[in-house]
Amino acid sequence: MNALFVANGSIDQATLLDTAEFTMEYKPFKCPECDKAFSESGDLTSHMRVYTGDKPYKCSQCDKSFSQSSSLQTHKRHVHSNRRPYDCRYCGKMFKGSRHLKRHVYTHTGAKPYSCRHCSDCFTHHSTLKAHLLKSHNEGTWFTCHICQKKFSNNGHLKRHLLRHEGMKPYICDEC
Repeated sequence: MNALFVANGSIDQATLLDTAEFTMEYKPFKCPECDKAFSESGDLTSHMRVYTGDKPYKCSQCDKSFSQSSSLQTHKRHVHSNRRPYDCRYCGKMFKGSRHLKRHVYTHTGAKPYSCRHCSDCFTHHSTLKAHLLKSHNEGTWFTCHICQKKFSNNGHLKRHLLRHEGMKPYICDEC
């Protein structure tokens, strides 16, 4: 491998390319559970939390914990902050995250970027495509309630449904 050479403030392009290729290929930190490999030991440590269930990043405002620091930061921004830095150029509505803005913009543009590989149907949201694949083409996995056997195309919908069996109503009405 070439040494990185900087002369007059510029990096030799060939050396930079060699260094980038080396960095991308050299991954000595291997996961003992799967075939993933990492160039940094810290990345392997983070990855291993998938198997250990370790969630060392705790939210100071609620009881949630996360395996990644970035997930905690995203949680704080989306759940505990009222800051909405992303605004819609069509109507001015403000959003906490760029993904939420992107999904919203589809309502103005009529874009349907998710297309079914089996038929000509197109959808605004990926989750709607997944539900279509399950219902129309029997492709994918249903999430089934172990209590009443009701089926859901989305695990989040099943989790919300299960709260009903526990007698919990997670949404509070502002009017009553």
